[in-house]
Order: sequence, then C-alpha cells, then structure tokens
Amino acid sequence: MQSSFSKVLFLASVALMLSIISVKAQQVPKDAYLAAAIPDSLKEEANSVVRYSLEEMIVKGPGKATIKQHTIVTVLNEKGNDEASIALSYNRKFNTVGSFEMKVFGPMGNLLKKYHKSDMYDHSAVSGETIVTDDRVLLVGHTIASYPCTIEMTYDEDFKSLTDLSSWLIQDEEQSVQNAYCRINVASNAGFRYSLKNTTIKPEKAVDGESDVYTWKVSNLKAFKLEEGAQSWQVLPRIRFACGNFDYYGVPGDISSWQNFGKFIQMLNADVCNLSPKRIEEIRTMTADLKTDKEKVMFLYNYLQKNMRYVSVQLGIGGLKPFPASFVDEKKYGDCKALSNYMYALLKAVDIPAHYAIVRAGTNEEPADVSFPYNSFNHVIVCVPLKGDTTWLECTSTTQPFGKLSTFTENRNALLVTPDGGKLVNTPRSKEADNQFNSEVHISLLADGGARAKVKIMSSGVYRSDYIEMASLKTDEQKEYLIRVMNMKQPSMLEYAPGKDADGVKEVELNLEYDKFCDITTGSKQFYRPRVFDLWRLTLPPAEKRRSAYFFEQPMQKACVTTIDLPEGFEVEMLPTNQTLKFTYGNYEVNYGYNSAKNQVVSTAKFNLSNQVIPAAKYKEMQEYIENIAKAQNKKLVIRRKA
Repeated sequence: MQSSFSKVLFLASVALMLSIISVKAQQVPKDAYLAAAIPDSLKEEANSVVRYSLEEMIVKGPGKATIKQHTIVTVLNEKGNDEASIALSYNRKFNTVGSFEMKVFGPMGNLLKKYHKSDMYDHSAVSGETIVTDDRVLLVGHTIASYPCTIEMTYDEDFKSLTDLSSWLIQDEEQSVQNAYCRINVASNAGFRYSLKNTTIKPEKAVDGESDVYTWKVSNLKAFKLEEGAQSWQVLPRIRFACGNFDYYGVPGDISSWQNFGKFIQMLNADVCNLSPKRIEEIRTMTADLKTDKEKVMFLYNYLQKNMRYVSVQLGIGGLKPFPASFVDEKKYGDCKALSNYMYALLKAVDIPAHYAIVRAGTNEEPADVSFPYNSFNHVIVCVPLKGDTTWLECTSTTQPFGKLSTFTENRNALLVTPDGGKLVNTPRSKEADNQFNSEVHISLLADGGARAKVKIMSSGVYRSDYIEMASLKTDEQKEYLIRVMNMKQPSMLEYAPGKDADGVKEVELNLEYDKFCDITTGSKQFYRPRVFDLWRLTLPPAEKRRSAYFFEQPMQKACVTTIDLPEGFEVEMLPTNQTLKFTYGNYEVNYGYNSAKNQVVSTAKFNLSNQVIPAAKYKEMQEYIENIAKAQNKKLVIRRKA
C-alpha cells in the first residue's frame, strides 16, 4: 500500500513539473514586441513574422471544445496587412466568441491602439449564393500606417457543435515563425488522433487526471514563397485533429472511420429522400417510354437542370442535412445537398440505385486522406453505378453535360454514402479530349498594314464553361476578357457573337478589325505574327531546383487553322518555319503552307497536355518546352509587294 501511494505521489509530481515546464516554455518572450529583435534570417522572403503564438484547445466532450488564441505578429510590409484584421464566425446557440482584444504596437514596442469585442462589426454570414443562414461574423481590422508594425490578438471561442477538431495552421506562405505552440487537452478515452501535413514535429504528451495533454512547438521557421503553379496544401505545414465521436447540432455521430461517418450522413438523410406516391407515379410515367436505365438517368438529370435552381440556405443542421426531396420538388430550388438528394429521390422513384456523394470541391483542391477520416468536405454530387458505366452527376449546374464532372470535383476522393456506410472512391479524371478549344480564323490583310478577321471557336469542357459564363459579362468586360485570356493583339474593333450550344460544344464567333496588324514595314516588305491570338500564352520562370509539382487546371487539347488572304499585289517572301515540339506530357506542332493560286497562307497549330499535374522533376523540361513554344509563336511571316 505504501509503495502504491508513493508511486501515485511520484507520478503526480512528474505531471506537475511537466505542466510548470510547459507553462514557462510558452510564456511570451520579453522582446516579442520589438521589431529590432527579429533575427535577420526570419526576415528573408517574409511579409510577416509570428513572434509568439499559442493555440490552446480544451476538448470537453464529443463535438464540444473551447479554443483560446494568443498571437503576436510583426507585419513587415503591406503584403502582410491581412495580419491586422480578423473575421470570427459564430452563431448564438452552438458557437460563441467570448472575449476579444487586439493591440497595435509600433517598432519599439510602444502601444498605439486597442480594439475590443465591442469594436467589431457584427453581421450575417450571407454571401452571393447563401441567402439565409443563422451563422454570423465578427469583423475588425486596423489600417497600418507605417512598418514594421506588431499586432497582438487574444480571444477565445466556445464550440458545441463539431464533427472534427479543425487544424493547427503552423505557417502561411511568405511568413516566418519565431515561436509557436499548440496545446490540446482531451479525455484519454476520446479516441483522439492527429495527422501531420508537411511537417514531422512530434508532441510532448503528459497526463492530467483522466485527460491527455499534447503540446507541439515550432521555432525559427524561415519564410518561403510558394512556387508558381504549386498548391499550398502540398507545402504549408499543419496538423489536423479529430476524435472518434462527435456531436453536430445535437445529433451524435462517429468519424473514427470513413464507413462510420458515411453511416452518420445516411442517418441524417434517411427521412428526406422520399417523394409522395402521386409524384413517384408521375415520374414513372415521364420515363415509361425510355428503354435503358442510362436513358432514364439522362432524362431525369435534364429535368433537374431545366426545372431546379441552386440557392444556398444554411440553417442549423442544414449545414449537413439536405432539405426534403418533396420540398425541392415543390419550391424548385435547393443547395448542393438538397439538389443531389432530390436527384437521388428521382432515381429511386424509377428503381435506379444511386449514391449521395460528399466531396471537397474546388479546382486542384486537396483530396481526402484515406488513412485519416476527417470532414473537410464542402460539396455534394451523385454517383449512379450503372452496369459497366458508372455515371457522376453535378446537380448544381444547369449547363454541365450529362455524366461530366468539371475541375470543381474531378480527380479526387469522394465519400459515397452506401447502405453499408461510407466508402471513399475516386471521381473520374478528365482527359485532354474532354477539354477542347478548336478554332478557325480567316484574316484578310490590307495593303496599308491593317486587317480584318473572322474567328470561330468551338469549345468543350472547361473552355465551354468559360464561354457560357461570358454571357453574364458586360460587352466591354467580354472584350477585355478575350483579349487577355487569348493573348490577342489589341483590335480597333471587336464584335462578340455567342453561337449555338449543343452536344457539349459551345460555339462563339468574333469579328475583328485592326488599323495596324503589321508589326514592321520596311521598304516593300511587311512583317507579321501570322495569327490573331496565341494558341498557348503561358510562360514559366526557370527553376533549377523545383520542389513542388506544377498544377494546371485541366488536361487540354487545342487546335487552330488560320487562313490569311494576302493583299492584292503582294506575295510571300518567307514563311515561318514548321515546328514540332514535345515533352513528357504534351506536344505542340505548327505547319505553314502557301497557295500561290489563291495567294493565301494556311497554318495549322495543335497543342495538347495529357496530364494536369507535372511532377517537380519534370518542371525544367516543361519550362524549356513552353519557352520554345513562345519562340515558335513569335516567328514572322514576311510578305512583299510584287515587282
């Protein structure tokens, strides 16, 4: 008995010592407010320096936590001005902001200004698409007059509705970190887990009664610039946290596995995916003459696109639970969850199995981690497992072709909600043929160096979406967009005429006039870049030691046939050189010919990119390839007056 009691005292003493050491290690350094105390190594490539940061989370139970933040950041230039503002989201029932204070210091650590919670602007978290929500935002910002300037913030938040425990974002790009800590106090039996992203730091772990205390520390992290074309999620260090069980708006759930999280979503949706018997019979009648399941899916998807519209309404558990299918059927609107659930209900009405699928949306967004169940999803789509032909449906778009996903959701993990729970699967990856830009250009050169041109564009995939979206722009904005995106020589007149949109191909026509299309005139000769626009406009900086993969938005296939009528009395002196260029993931080809009988120059240019993600090891090859394309596109056509 004596021995056991001594052991308990010893362990308690060790825990107390660890706690004291931890507190001392995390005290604010005396020089944290002095800009001159920043080591020179932490100023390099930095717009701001985190002098001190402590993020402390106390997990009170499933879905419940208190987070305390204390940060001191020195802003070195205007690019770091975001550090002087903050937006804290809350709602009055499940997520509240307690105290808040922001202090502004001069270079010598002299206090310039204070802000309190009462100084924050409080408004609804509505956005362009979210018209109703019970979420709100507290905002405050300081206008920095001179640099360096140090911003200190302290605040606490209380959460009563969480699916996971969020992340510790250790460092932002072009930001160095002098001292930063993260501490989490969580029940030993909570199933706590964490996942390291772009870092290898390990926590110190201590025991406090029935809780475990984890503490992470980083110091003297140098700033770095994100390489062009890299994705921040590939580079920035962070740690994700989660427990096994959670509570979301009073509804318990389990995220210890993808299967269990899928069961939670399935349970939420169980009472909202049905239509009335009368409506089911109407839908069956609508599809009665269609022979195959795929024909029925296509018909019902087109019906959805023609009759429903996207509107975001986020109220309470509606952040995860969709409106009932009957509501959407009656009101003719819904958000991504509601529209996808409605599509599921339509298919269910005609006995076609389908799956509600949640996904992290956004071009080149980070895919879900197979080994770490965590709710980073922000969108819902539908998967229809037709025999030998799995079909994916984007239910928020009124223009997306049937069975095609866009860069918004393609080529990543989605969580299928099946009768057996969640199943993580890959969404389709588009090929270059899915994103085509094909064009025909006819240029009539004038003897004085001017020109008239007609352009016809036939686009699919991403390019089709771009031209459909252009319809919402003002005329001047359309012209500005075309000139910039197509790297077009500035015309004196541009007429834009949208054409038909059928079978996934959008047509556009342009009429152009140039007072001066000729680049150089010398004697009887005229020099031209023999095109209205460049088929490829991107150039990349050299990099001998590329660290990150380069991301394009999509694979692509581009082609242009250009016919040039020479002015009467002129002939070709020199054609640009034909060229064929290749690299591991693509090729470029351009050929020129002269028809003396018609006095026409005809060129055919082709470009394709087979993979949108280029490994770092292939960057140098790609950069040189693209540089050679730019040189090829800059070759001149030379014409002269006939003798």
